[in-house]
Amino acid sequence: MTFSTLSTTLRKWGWWVALSAPLLAAQAGTLKIGVVPGVFADTVKIAAQEAQKEGLAVKLIEFTDWTTPNIALNAGDIDLNYFQNQEANAAQKFHLKAVDAGILSYIGLYSKKYQRAADLPVGATVAIASDPVNQGRGLRLLEKVGLLQLKPQAGLLAKLSDIAANPRQLKFKEVDGPHLAQATQDVDLAQGYPYFIIAAKAFDPSSALVLSHGESDRFAIHFVARADKVASPDIQRFIAIYQQSPAVRRYIDQFYGGDKRLYRLAWLPANAQGGAL
Repeated sequence: MTFSTLSTTLRKWGWWVALSAPLLAAQAGTLKIGVVPGVFADTVKIAAQEAQKEGLAVKLIEFTDWTTPNIALNAGDIDLNYFQNQEANAAQKFHLKAVDAGILSYIGLYSKKYQRAADLPVGATVAIASDPVNQGRGLRLLEKVGLLQLKPQAGLLAKLSDIAANPRQLKFKEVDGPHLAQATQDVDLAQGYPYFIIAAKAFDPSSALVLSHGESDRFAIHFVARADKVASPDIQRFIAIYQQSPAVRRYIDQFYGGDKRLYRLAWLPANAQGGAL
């Protein structure tokens, strides 16, 4: 029997007034989650299927850009989104708040020409992320391997203008994050994301010269809600289902080829990961 047929029948029997409110509430009680394609959307879908079995209705709303999910969340069109790290969220002007952490996908330095970062010649070209959040991640990784030095006051959002010393006279090419995988073959060294490398089937993501282990969990992808909805029981319940799901963890590990050097489950203590960090 459809909802429409049921409502007509109930009206005939005089039960509509008593029962319509709960039925409408059940229909309106669906948790709407904004995602972008890839492992983040796929794992939310797995958790949504498990939530359905526990009586929590979940609907995924897929976006193809990194702007609209926050606009929709701020407007109340969705209840939760899962696509951005905490630093990116902090840069927004909306009244949004990170609820809890998800996957931290490490970044790396990749080269098709050199086996070690130390082998880069003077004047080498380096492809680096163009957005402020991830450019800072790349610059700190370059500093970690001794290729440059940042100004003491440069923080997590370091920029090219924050480079204090560049002894190799490296030349930088700013590239949108998702396109760094393709840019790797055209430069001497490139910042890279295992997540995008895998999605593009570009090359072996485990071939990084160095990976950004030890990074702040602020760079993990977070579940984000409006500030006034953070304590929602449905939101808290769904995130708990996601984080506790063995199927979600298996899918994440399979996506990264079983290489736990490439990612971390940021909601777990580092010593509970089962892999080197």
